[in-house]
Amino acid sequence: MKLPRPPAAVIFDMDGLLFDTEKFYAESIMTAAHEVGCAMSHDVFLQLVGRAREVNHRFLMKHYGADYPLEALIAAWGRHFRSLTSAGLPLKPGAVELLDRLDELGLPRAIATSNTHTTIQRNLGPLGLADRFHAVVGHGDYVNGKPAPDPFLKAAERLGIVPALCLALEDSHNGVRSASAAGMMAVMVPDLIPATDEMQALCAHVVADLHHVCLMLGDRR
Repeated sequence: MKLPRPPAAVIFDMDGLLFDTEKFYAESIMTAAHEVGCAMSHDVFLQLVGRAREVNHRFLMKHYGADYPLEALIAAWGRHFRSLTSAGLPLKPGAVELLDRLDELGLPRAIATSNTHTTIQRNLGPLGLADRFHAVVGHGDYVNGKPAPDPFLKAAERLGIVPALCLALEDSHNGVRSASAAGMMAVMVPDLIPATDEMQALCAHVVADLHHVCLMLGDRR
């Protein structure tokens, strides 16, 4: 399994790609909705995955109506998520091995996510991962979130690498759309949402886990 071009940098999504968090987001939003007494379904949650928070907020208000208790839901959602993950966030299989391989190959890497920098550092810090990325792009660093290309373009800019030579790793449909629109080589590692024909067309490859990305990179020393 080869890439169209040898990558000069690798850009990671965070939730669902680097950290195994999407299942906790799904469980906690359903618990929060029950607590608040508002509507929510798993199918609606899946439409939120990989998109900017402002986009998701507008979507929920349009989908459920102007009287939807959005602020109460968000507060309860965050509280339940923190409770579920109080013991720490699990990494996705192959994450550490991939970072080790990138060190061996001397390839710079970045994170491009919809999360705030506070959340990013809270996630990376306890596992000693903060220093393993050369750039971190989060909420507030770009105008338009995923599926727009802005987050990935900003990450490439900060790394000083042209987008066409960046390998973008994503688990969500909106993330893949963002990476593809940025002109990057996209590899999807599906999490909660399986790859579709659209994803297959936009991606260089769809793989089961990050171990496969290690193999894909090969030995370029």
